[in-house]
Amino acid sequence: MLVRFKRAELERLEAEAGYTAGHSAAVVTAFRRRMQQIRSAPDELTFYALKSLHFKKLKGTRAHQRSMRLNNQWRLILEFSEEPSGKVVVVVDIEDYH
Repeated sequence: MLVRFKRAELERLEAEAGYTAGHSAAVVTAFRRRMQQIRSAPDELTFYALKSLHFKKLKGTRAHQRSMRLNNQWRLILEFSEEPSGKVVVVVDIEDYH
């Protein structure tokens, strides 16, 4: 799947080994692991099949977004769009759900 980032900070978090963007080491590790899963997935149905991700569609004004678990407290917020080159995942943010 193609990946785009809403903020440069998130792209840097994936690419730079020493950069944490103020997140704990556990959150950064989980984020990088999820990014590997996202990049290797053929489509978003793969995420629904992996129950441990708790991949869910959000509600209300965020109905166009999905969330994926990083750990018990943090979620990765995603949006999906279609381009001529294929499905694109837009990584929006890392959010604290508690």
